[in-house]
Amino acid sequence: MHLIESAPFNLGKNKLYEGVPGNLFAFTCKISWDNGYQGFISFTSKTKLIDHYEKTLGATHIGGHRMVIYPHEALKLIRKYFPS
Repeated sequence: MHLIESAPFNLGKNKLYEGVPGNLFAFTCKISWDNGYQGFISFTSKTKLIDHYEKTLGATHIGGHRMVIYPHEALKLIRKYFPS
Protein backbone atom coordinates (compact mmCIF):
# COMPACT_ATOMS: atom_id res chain seq x y z
CA MET A 1 0.00 0.00 0.00
CA HIS A 2 1.62 3.24 -1.05
CA LEU A 3 -0.19 6.16 0.61
CA ILE A 4 -3.28 6.83 2.67
CA GLU A 5 -4.27 10.28 3.87
CA SER A 6 -7.49 11.70 5.29
CA ALA A 7 -8.98 14.74 3.61
CA PRO A 8 -8.89 17.93 5.71
CA PHE A 9 -12.70 17.96 6.01
CA ASN A 10 -12.56 14.47 7.49
CA LEU A 11 -10.27 15.13 10.46
CA GLY A 12 -11.03 15.76 14.13
CA LYS A 13 -14.30 15.80 16.04
CA ASN A 14 -16.31 17.33 13.20
CA LYS A 15 -15.26 14.91 10.47
CA LEU A 16 -17.82 14.17 7.80
CA TYR A 17 -17.32 10.39 7.51
CA GLU A 18 -16.43 7.73 10.07
CA GLY A 19 -14.15 4.76 9.36
CA VAL A 20 -12.66 5.85 6.04
CA PRO A 21 -9.03 4.84 6.74
CA GLY A 22 -10.05 1.44 8.13
CA ASN A 23 -12.22 0.87 5.08
CA LEU A 24 -9.34 1.72 2.74
CA PHE A 25 -7.02 -0.69 4.55
CA ALA A 26 -9.71 -3.39 4.45
CA PHE A 27 -10.23 -2.80 0.73
CA THR A 28 -6.49 -3.16 0.10
CA CYS A 29 -6.43 -6.38 2.14
CA LYS A 30 -9.40 -7.66 0.12
CA ILE A 31 -7.63 -6.96 -3.17
CA SER A 32 -4.57 -8.79 -1.81
CA TRP A 33 -6.78 -11.72 -0.75
CA ASP A 34 -8.61 -11.84 -4.09
CA ASN A 35 -5.26 -11.93 -5.91
CA GLY A 36 -3.94 -14.89 -3.91
CA TYR A 37 -1.77 -13.06 -1.35
CA GLN A 38 -3.94 -14.00 1.66
CA GLY A 39 -4.65 -10.35 2.48
CA PHE A 40 -1.02 -9.57 3.32
CA ILE A 41 -0.10 -5.90 2.85
CA SER A 42 2.76 -3.66 3.95
CA PHE A 43 2.95 0.08 4.34
CA THR A 44 5.00 2.91 5.79
CA SER A 45 3.42 4.72 8.72
CA LYS A 46 3.89 8.16 10.16
CA THR A 47 5.57 7.80 13.58
CA LYS A 48 2.61 9.09 15.57
CA LEU A 49 0.26 6.54 13.96
CA ILE A 50 2.24 3.32 14.60
CA ASP A 51 0.51 2.55 17.93
CA HIS A 52 -2.85 3.53 16.48
CA TYR A 53 -2.47 1.13 13.54
CA GLU A 54 -1.39 -1.66 15.86
CA LYS A 55 -4.50 -1.17 18.00
CA THR A 56 -7.13 -0.43 15.34
CA LEU A 57 -5.96 -2.52 12.38
CA GLY A 58 -3.99 -5.30 14.04
CA ALA A 59 -0.93 -4.18 12.07
CA THR A 60 2.55 -5.31 13.14
CA HIS A 61 5.44 -2.85 13.41
CA ILE A 62 8.49 -4.48 11.81
CA GLY A 63 11.03 -1.69 12.29
CA GLY A 64 11.52 1.91 11.31
CA HIS A 65 8.22 3.12 9.94
CA ARG A 66 7.40 -0.17 8.20
CA MET A 67 4.26 -2.06 9.14
CA VAL A 68 2.50 -5.15 7.86
CA ILE A 69 -0.94 -6.64 8.15
CA TYR A 70 -0.71 -10.42 8.23
CA PRO A 71 -3.45 -12.72 6.86
CA HIS A 72 -5.24 -13.37 10.17
CA GLU A 73 -5.72 -9.65 10.87
CA ALA A 74 -6.43 -8.92 7.19
CA LEU A 75 -9.31 -11.38 7.28
CA LYS A 76 -10.73 -9.62 10.36
CA LEU A 77 -10.68 -6.29 8.50
CA ILE A 78 -12.22 -7.79 5.37
CA ARG A 79 -15.04 -9.35 7.37
CA LYS A 80 -15.64 -6.14 9.30
CA TYR A 81 -15.92 -3.86 6.29
CA PHE A 82 -17.13 -6.35 3.67
CA PRO A 83 -19.51 -8.74 5.44
CA SER A 84 -20.89 -11.54 3.30
